[in-house]
Amino acid sequence: MAVTHADLAPSRRGADLGSKTGVVLMVFSILLGLLCFVLCLIAEATRSQIIRWDGDTKSESCRYSGNGKTALICGAAAFLSLAVGMVVQHAHLLLAVTKSDPDPSQLLMPPHLSNHHLNTLTWQAAFFFITTWICFSVAEVLLLIGLSVESGHLKGWFKPRPSCFIAREGLFSSAGVLGITTVFLATGLSITALRAQWLLQDQEINNVRREVTQEASILYPSPPPAGDRIMAIHAQTPIARPHDLYHER
Repeated sequence: MAVTHADLAPSRRGADLGSKTGVVLMVFSILLGLLCFVLCLIAEATRSQIIRWDGDTKSESCRYSGNGKTALICGAAAFLSLAVGMVVQHAHLLLAVTKSDPDPSQLLMPPHLSNHHLNTLTWQAAFFFITTWICFSVAEVLLLIGLSVESGHLKGWFKPRPSCFIAREGLFSSAGVLGITTVFLATGLSITALRAQWLLQDQEINNVRREVTQEASILYPSPPPAGDRIMAIHAQTPIARPHDLYHER
């Protein structure tokens, strides 16, 4: 029976990067990143402001414009949505890489670096991985700073006090931009790993075809040329002779 491309290609499983489950989780992570961005914009718009005035005391006092509860809730929801999106996408990526055949982590092995395309994909994967975690870390730190500031005046926000601390303008919006950048970079990492997996599968299929062809050439050698004829000599093994040198009498 002939070996076809479908026989050599591995079947898709639910944990594969190119499966329906992988696509759904990727879209789900992007939606969580968009949700984080929207929540950060709401938190930026509703963050507490400082109101200053001179009261009966000689020193200038201040109070907050609100208790910051809305900004606190939106910031906490943005923090959780970004963390969940990051965990979901990277957990599925790790599961798919460890169970895939062939393993895209083979890109890091020296024999595969001779291929220019695989070498390029290796650097792309490294870029996406590093920048994804940098953006994620900075976004989460900014959100934590905003949450700590907004949670400091939930009670007694209307009372004058000698000093007031608020989140800087643009803190929540910067976290939102970094959050949505994180999920898109993570998506780029997944796509790069998928491309590497496809390329390694093509290489594996080509290697199998080459081995099958070599074994077939050994087991089934090519027939003699059409111009050759076999002449039998009495009490001897038949010998193949060229047609142009020997003729039947």
